Amino acid sequence: MLAASDLGPSLVTFPIMLRILWLDARELTFPACFTQMFFIHTFQIFESAVILAMAFDCYMAICQPLHYSSILTHKVIAKIDITIVLRTMTVHVPLPILLKGLCFCSYNVLSHSYCLHPDIIKLSCSNTRINSIFGLCIVLSTMSLDFFLILLSYVLILNTVLSIASHAGRLKALNTCISHLCAVVLFFTPMICLSMLHRFGPRLPSHVYVTMANMHFLVSPVMNPIVYVIRDKILKLFFKKQPAE
Repeated sequence: MLAASDLGPSLVTFPIMLRILWLDARELTFPACFTQMFFIHTFQIFESAVILAMAFDCYMAICQPLHYSSILTHKVIAKIDITIVLRTMTVHVPLPILLKGLCFCSYNVLSHSYCLHPDIIKLSCSNTRINSIFGLCIVLSTMSLDFFLILLSYVLILNTVLSIASHAGRLKALNTCISHLCAVVLFFTPMICLSMLHRFGPRLPSHVYVTMANMHFLVSPVMNPIVYVIRDKILKLFFKKQPAE
């Protein structure tokens, strides 16, 4: 599911980036823009929910190890997956419907090389209060809530790790979460940094913001396989048990 959430935004945004950079094709129809916006935000919330589910998995593995296999059964995992998909699809269906009811001015230039909901509603000549409130409610009830629950899970994990007596036991427990922590950092850090720069940072050239936004969709899908696969190979290579003499 994490791999699918990484591939989704790349497949939606990368062709448009190539059209702009290679062919200088800078025009996009409104239906195509709304469709791209829907899939971008859908995959963002999908990945946020997957990372939250992985945080719960880490919490169970460290804080409730004896009950891990009895609680996280295949049926429970399937229910979590279905819930993630249903939540992701449900919350974003109204966005393009609400956008179709807006009127847009003749000057329609996006700030990024792909379509985002806050960027699109800035171009409208209509009253966009409902769209803005609905978009904010989606962000607060999904990614913001997911981030808060991930932080809460790691507070509980850290409390459990610190209660372990042996130093080796602490390291072993923390090693369980390293890959997931890297995924959290790769997903949330670019969004938070870009949001802070837009609101509180110095005025920078527009291409700086565009480059950072593009990196958000390109770096994470590249780094997550490295974090989860190559890291394990390296650990097995360097920490392989030596044969007894």
